Amino acid sequence: MLERGRLAPGIVSVALSVWSVRVHGVERPWRPWEAEFTCPCCGEGWARDELQGALSVLPPKAAAELRVQVECLDEVLLGRTHHDPAADSELAWWHRRC
Repeated sequence: MLERGRLAPGIVSVALSVWSVRVHGVERPWRPWEAEFTCPCCGEGWARDELQGALSVLPPKAAAELRVQVECLDEVLLGRTHHDPAADSELAWWHRRC
């Protein structure tokens, strides 16, 4: 319902899938429904940005369910990367990892 009104249909599912691939560093072709969201101009943090936006507007129960999945992926990212001291401090933390 939220996706019909505030977000593009299916965008949360796409963002979660794309973020998972980015976090795990999986080498696989993008699925047709992911491809338009994975271009270099969108940057690697696009999916996490979308997930953060969804977390802020979802009803509490749905947000909690999504948050569990996102936090698990975030933990993997934090374990695989390190802080980029040259990154703009105004950016969200996931944009400041390398």
